[in-house]
Amino acid sequence: MVRAEDLKYYGLTLLSPMLLMAAVTYGAGQAILAWPTGEAAVSRALAAGRDPFWNAVTDFGSSLSDTPYIVALTAVTAIVFRLWLHRWRESIFLVAAVWSQSLVFLATTEVVGRHRPPVPHLDPAPPTSSFPSGHVSAAVGFYCGVAVVLASRVRGTVARVAIWTPAVAAPLIVGFSRLYRGMHFLTDVMWGLLLGAGCVVMAAWAILRRPAAGKAPGSSRPAVRAGL
Repeated sequence: MVRAEDLKYYGLTLLSPMLLMAAVTYGAGQAILAWPTGEAAVSRALAAGRDPFWNAVTDFGSSLSDTPYIVALTAVTAIVFRLWLHRWRESIFLVAAVWSQSLVFLATTEVVGRHRPPVPHLDPAPPTSSFPSGHVSAAVGFYCGVAVVLASRVRGTVARVAIWTPAVAAPLIVGFSRLYRGMHFLTDVMWGLLLGAGCVVMAAWAILRRPAAGKAPGSSRPAVRAGL
């Protein structure tokens, strides 16, 4: 049963930060639209240098964060975490990290309404606007969210570097691919990285760092109730 204190806690640690991120994202989008950034030159330069090899590479890179894949990967990974760790905490964290960035993105992209770069697009343009990059923020939310869970279960710098290297590389690959394929401006990608990182940090703070139910403050004993 959901308690009033739980609603208050998650309202303060999840809902309030999401509203703040949405407001800041909207403000940043309006500021970018108001002042010339010169980013179209970057998009034109990348488009002018396209070739079949990089077209194929970036097609794969962009697909790392296609919506159907991210939704399916999040669902499957959440189930794996539940079966592996015998509790819901890490699964809920991952879902919160991925879906919070999606909600902020959907709440802001249409009202910002930034057009796509003025170059030929190599992918079908989704109905959302260019700012921020939902592909990039989703990549950070999923791949870095998984890395947070895995890195917390291992010891040693080498193991953690092995986990975090692909987790950081994946969003960067997605970001470059979206730039190269003419789907986003540079600031769209940069804000996607910030938004995704903000949602991972928020979800980790709210869910992973909260003391388990049944654990006394200052106690090192595990929670009494199973599955937390």
